Amino acid sequence: MRTPHRPHRRLLAAAVAVLAALGTYALVALTPPAVAATACGTTNLALNRPATASSAESATLSAAKAVDGDASTRWSSAHGVDPQWIQIDLGQSTQICQVVLQWQRSYAKAYRIEVSSDGVNGWTPIYSTTTGPGGTETLAVSGSGRYIRMYGTTRATQYGYSLYEFSVYSGPGTSPSSSPSTSASPSGPPLPGGGDLGSNVIVFDPSQSSTTIQAKLDQIFTQQEKNQFGTERYQFLFKPGSYSGLNAQIGFYTSINGLGQNPQDVQIHGDITVDAGWMQGNATQNFWRSAENLSLYPVSGVDRWAVAQAAPFRRIDVHGGMTLASPNCGWASGGYIADSRVSGTIKPCSQQQWFTRDSTIGGWQGALWNMVFSGVQGAPATSFPSPAITTLATSPVTQEKPYLYADASGYRVFVPSLRTNSSGATWTNGQTPGTSLSINQFYVAKPGVSAATLNQAVAQGLNLLFTPGVYHLNQTVNINRAGTVVLGLGYATIVADNGALPMAVGDVDGVKIAGLLFDAGATNSPALLQVGPAGASANHAGAPNLISDVFLRVGGAGAAKVTNALVVNNNNTIIDHIWSWRADHGDGAGWTSNPADTGLIVNGQNVTAYGLFVEHFEKYNVIWNGNGGKTIFFQNELPYDPPSAAAWSHDGITGYAAYKVSNNVTSHEAWGMGSYCVFTTDPSIAAYHSFEAPVSANVKFHDILTVSLGKGSITHVINDTGDAALPDHVTPHTVVSYP
Repeated sequence: MRTPHRPHRRLLAAAVAVLAALGTYALVALTPPAVAATACGTTNLALNRPATASSAESATLSAAKAVDGDASTRWSSAHGVDPQWIQIDLGQSTQICQVVLQWQRSYAKAYRIEVSSDGVNGWTPIYSTTTGPGGTETLAVSGSGRYIRMYGTTRATQYGYSLYEFSVYSGPGTSPSSSPSTSASPSGPPLPGGGDLGSNVIVFDPSQSSTTIQAKLDQIFTQQEKNQFGTERYQFLFKPGSYSGLNAQIGFYTSINGLGQNPQDVQIHGDITVDAGWMQGNATQNFWRSAENLSLYPVSGVDRWAVAQAAPFRRIDVHGGMTLASPNCGWASGGYIADSRVSGTIKPCSQQQWFTRDSTIGGWQGALWNMVFSGVQGAPATSFPSPAITTLATSPVTQEKPYLYADASGYRVFVPSLRTNSSGATWTNGQTPGTSLSINQFYVAKPGVSAATLNQAVAQGLNLLFTPGVYHLNQTVNINRAGTVVLGLGYATIVADNGALPMAVGDVDGVKIAGLLFDAGATNSPALLQVGPAGASANHAGAPNLISDVFLRVGGAGAAKVTNALVVNNNNTIIDHIWSWRADHGDGAGWTSNPADTGLIVNGQNVTAYGLFVEHFEKYNVIWNGNGGKTIFFQNELPYDPPSAAAWSHDGITGYAAYKVSNNVTSHEAWGMGSYCVFTTDPSIAAYHSFEAPVSANVKFHDILTVSLGKGSITHVINDTGDAALPDHVTPHTVVSYP
């Protein structure tokens, strides 16, 4: 039942008028909702309008509860985190003259009321205080906008922010302006948040028998073991509890995740295995699979994770050691561990390069070409090039990938907090700091959804959760709302149709894009993902955009074209593990059938990149145009298939550098970088260098190398420095420090 809010409005208004005439105003604050509405209209324009929030304590305390007209229900944010906000879409541009906030005991001591035309840009304060009293606050305001929000900056209690009702009033007898909306959202009824995750999300419960679970794991692995360019996608989710006797073999486009809030909540007494039996022990094509957010107790004491690119191992608590190659130490090249703890020793065996970030390990044994550690407790000391170890004690600025979990209220997404100068996992000394979002704050997308619907969801205030599958988009999905989370499950794949740029981020704070594979289509696209518009200039240091476990592919699954796979225009962006790949094998792999100029262009200032894997593009693989950039770990192969040196030359130079820092850049620093060549079409090609940068004291490279894999050569490592990597001697040629 809804509780009426202002049954005696006229009587109270008359009383206030009398008191005002006597110069007595103290009672106005004691009769809040009823009072100032006399000067404004009597219709609560926020009632049952779409509402979103920065977080919600649970599904039953969602933002919608603050606009439902029921004084017994409420919105409550996550505990102990500032700032937090709640935002209402009034539907049209509206002249606002009063706001009434009915606080629960967890109120805001300092907050602002702000309005915006689009809910993303240009938030204008129309009221602010640092001495909020709580209770019911009636605020006389003046401003106009379609969107209105309460932006809390200081809590009055140790808990969160909590509102029974957030009411908004316009002039007497008026309704929202009839002027056209400037929002990009389509007309029509609001889209619902939440919903089921579809049949390709497979959920296991501790009450199920090990035999039942193992049978399902085996069924999917049998299908996916060799399914390198298929369209099937799968996500395994394990509810909190203990599981025994399992060996989860993980094939292509398969993710295995725990549903606890922390890794210790899901315990697998068994193995999570990636091997390379399908390629006779060669693990160099074990792409596109992942493990996340659980505890593992390997049967033999050592877990096998023999992977190559796009196969992250995150938030895992391994009670034992790991080996990163097949049993016979067959070829392996490249991998990634983050936010994890491995109590035993990790043995890379044949891994050529490997990157580990913000973790704790019991030890590391072995190094081939370049093993890189950033913020890893227990990592060996830097000794590059012999052994080839590069270690940074801390990571400059990090934010861990958002992840799905479940509690009593249902599915939720946790967004970890920003860290600076970090080391070790986020969860080993207590719960990961951050914000929890209800699944009801997400539009749960399934294959077949249109870009128009996804844009409506974002404009409406929802985040996006892509369930496993392949999504064809022929228009751009615009992520123009600050703080939007875009999360994919089970290698959800977005295909650019008809030359579309499938996803673009505005020049806004705090957008998180994670767990997605972007595929180029048969018609050339300008890019597959663009983070920020051209000329983006805002400072996002306090709330960077995050690109995490995002993979971009040109060809392999068919003929494909793109100009630049990933373009980062926004300042302060964090790139945390990408593989940008122009296919060197598979369907449509060829110099003219999957053309693509560049894998990554960075135009933003102060962009930080961890775990860059960028390979085979026809011009520069990476171009870095912004100042203040940092890269920690880079793996590259130059294109296999230039038809000749003459066809692959520019400005009198043979070949294009793998990693180019533009001449206008005055500050840049990079650590642990490798580039290889294997020119299969014309082995006579001698690329001039793999790294190119202006000679400046503030443009620095540490521990970089080139290798010829037996066909073709690279004359220098960086600029004119470093000796030649020749095909008759497959060993690294190194530069420890440049300049």
